[in-house]
Amino acid sequence: MVGSYASGILGPAHLNPAVTIAFAVKGSLPWSSVLPYILAQLAGGFIGAILVWLAYYKHFEETTDSDTILGIFSTEPAIRSYLHNFITEAIGTFVLVFAVMTFAKNNLAAGLNPLIVSGLIVSIGLSIGGPTGYAINPARDLAPRLAHSVLPISHKGRSDWAYAWVPIFGPIVGAILASLAYMALPL
Repeated sequence: MVGSYASGILGPAHLNPAVTIAFAVKGSLPWSSVLPYILAQLAGGFIGAILVWLAYYKHFEETTDSDTILGIFSTEPAIRSYLHNFITEAIGTFVLVFAVMTFAKNNLAAGLNPLIVSGLIVSIGLSIGGPTGYAINPARDLAPRLAHSVLPISHKGRSDWAYAWVPIFGPIVGAILASLAYMALPL
């Protein structure tokens, strides 16, 4: 929520590549802005992961469970089923993007959007976050996973790149479908 308020003074406060792509599909954001936004989102996620590593450095030195360490940096499914995990990420992101587009159209009171979107993200996590850890944001998973792969963390184990495509492309597909559905409805 703080990130939305802080970045909102610079633009539309897109902190999620899937949201950025969805708004470009809808025509609300020029395609020329998509790559710079996504690069900034990934940089923010990477820097955030490094800050977490620095803050918890001693804890990482003491922790020997590589899955626990990876789980701090990236999402991991409760049960690995690529198709079902992909669908879950797409559904969660569809709900997020469709709602965000609706909020933008309804001109909520100034300053309330980040609060409402934060509540929505928590609701998505509580309702369908269990199967995948709910990335619903490619930058939330990819950038910290990259940090995990390069940081000198004892006992870190693998970065699980075989699963990384799910929290990247599931949200993007869900976001594009939400954008298309939003445009198809007479709202």
